[in-house]
Amino acid sequence: MRKTALYMLSRRRSFSSDPEIPTLYSFLQPSIFALKRTTNHRQQPIIPPPNSQQNPASNPQKSNLEATLQQSLSDNNTDEAWKSFKSLTSCSSFPSKPLTNSLITHLSSLPNTHNLKRAFASAVFLLEKNPSLLEHESAAALLDSMRTANAAAPAFALVKSMFKNRFFMPFEMWGSVLVDICRKNGSFAPFLGVFHESCRVAFDEKINFMKPDLVACNAALECYCREAESVVDAEKLVETMSVLGVRPDEISFGLLAYLYALKGLDEKVVELEGLICKLGVSDKRHFTHSLICGYLKSGKFESVCDAVLRGLKEGEGLGFSQETCNEVVKGFVQNGDCGSLANLIIESQKLEPSSIAVERTFGYGVITACVDLCLLEKGHSVLDEMNAQGATIGLGVYVPILKAYCKEQRTAEAAQLVTELSSLGQRLDLCSYDALIESSMSSQDFQSAFSIFRDMREARMHDLKGSYLTIMTGLTEHHRPELMAAFLDEVVVDPRIEIGTHDWNSIIHAFIKAGRLEDARRTFRRMVFLQFEPNEQTYLSLINGFVSVEKYFSVLMLWNEVKRKVSCNSGDGKFRLDSSLVDAFLYALVKGGFFDAVMQVVEKSQEMKIFVDKWRYKQAFMEKHKKLNVSKVRKRNFKKMEALVAFKNWAGLNS
Repeated sequence: MRKTALYMLSRRRSFSSDPEIPTLYSFLQPSIFALKRTTNHRQQPIIPPPNSQQNPASNPQKSNLEATLQQSLSDNNTDEAWKSFKSLTSCSSFPSKPLTNSLITHLSSLPNTHNLKRAFASAVFLLEKNPSLLEHESAAALLDSMRTANAAAPAFALVKSMFKNRFFMPFEMWGSVLVDICRKNGSFAPFLGVFHESCRVAFDEKINFMKPDLVACNAALECYCREAESVVDAEKLVETMSVLGVRPDEISFGLLAYLYALKGLDEKVVELEGLICKLGVSDKRHFTHSLICGYLKSGKFESVCDAVLRGLKEGEGLGFSQETCNEVVKGFVQNGDCGSLANLIIESQKLEPSSIAVERTFGYGVITACVDLCLLEKGHSVLDEMNAQGATIGLGVYVPILKAYCKEQRTAEAAQLVTELSSLGQRLDLCSYDALIESSMSSQDFQSAFSIFRDMREARMHDLKGSYLTIMTGLTEHHRPELMAAFLDEVVVDPRIEIGTHDWNSIIHAFIKAGRLEDARRTFRRMVFLQFEPNEQTYLSLINGFVSVEKYFSVLMLWNEVKRKVSCNSGDGKFRLDSSLVDAFLYALVKGGFFDAVMQVVEKSQEMKIFVDKWRYKQAFMEKHKKLNVSKVRKRNFKKMEALVAFKNWAGLNS
């Protein structure tokens, strides 16, 4: 094996004999260094301009130029630094090694293509003329900037120039850069040349630091397996890895599995599986994924099914990646075979343990793939096919469809599907119920929200509070108090939902805001009947509602009730008047002319030391009762007259 690999490497052409200048400098448009093209692959001397010096710059001149270059770099004056560097090199001189590398590093760090070209040209010029001046770190910094800029052509040109001029830099400093660039551009084909050249140098010249690592070997292997689809080249590369001392990993085996499955080499697949077991590769999911992809591309759908079910039997299927499921769906759907896909899910359900999480089932992955690939109707077709076969359908098949309904706000269909699930004894988790109800309320499909909440209750979910609040809040925001009342009446007996006075207050307030006072009054009576204790906010909402339509007698009835509560609960803190409620009662009762009740409120406020702004009620009296004659009141009702006089004295209206 080792001899074969070495023979293969020896057949690779060395870069040292290739004319590189046309390729290298095609990146520079226009060229920054106008090197002359070579003929017969021999480097020709550079012909200096007519007015240039034939000899290297004199020491004073070189020192001045270097000083200018150093100062320009310190000042970040890039153009001046570049000008000084060109002046030195045109006189066949070079700056000192530290200064040269500082320039290249500086140019590489700038975020623009123009200075990246300058850095590239400088590095290639040095490699051609004086490679000893270039440091590994500077070349690595330049390559890293090329990776950031996704500059593939100059990156490969630079590495080839390094080989040509025997500037050997450790593989780890440049190999990963080229791999990343190739991966970003979708092909590893350009990488093969420098990969094999690095292997040749490592073997022929015994330079160990030039040996490619596992990542690079897998990149080359991927090119042979997925791009070239060449079994011969892939197996030769594996032999090369053996010579390099690089041990294949699950990615390596996965690439070979893909190729063997694609070519129909089932015996080699079996051999590969045996080798994986011997090497102790614990995670076979990548291997199975690659195997499935190979079978799919070759159209061997029976082999795909066998691979999926075999994976489930061996346990690795407890977590088929979504990527794998996506590939399976694309393959079967493109083949127009939803029936086989349905059968595959049915068989997978038989192998999956009952304790498996819904999101880890194969069926969940397949239907999720249908949703992600905008093939929701195909997902329905798979579901219909399973139903037609009378199969027991796992919850994992339904959940992705429900999630898609949520996203698309197809809430009526979602509610219907939840009801079907309930009839089959299937139960969603709490988050799924909450999400469906949230979606229904957002799209104002209130009936679907109610239906799903009923199913949620029937499923004996313990935590109903979140969905209950979602519904009540949504109904409040959309001004639907009648639905709030009906919903509250339906769930009020459920001990899992903590309903309080504030819930009833919300409905009463909503009815009053909508001008539906009779509905508000009816809700209040229902609240009291169910033994929910009205509080200050309850009465405040009702008072404001009655005042808005000048039903002051209704306010008087409320005061009589509150008066009893205050008297009965005196000192126990269950119900207490506050300044807002006192203000509302006084204003409404003054407006209504119920001065006896007004003075009762005043008396209670004084007992409870509640501050009262008399000016507000004086104004209310003047607006409503300015022409009220006390003598006439005395003739009709002496007690009312006394209350009127008491109020006027209290409010300061007799002055």
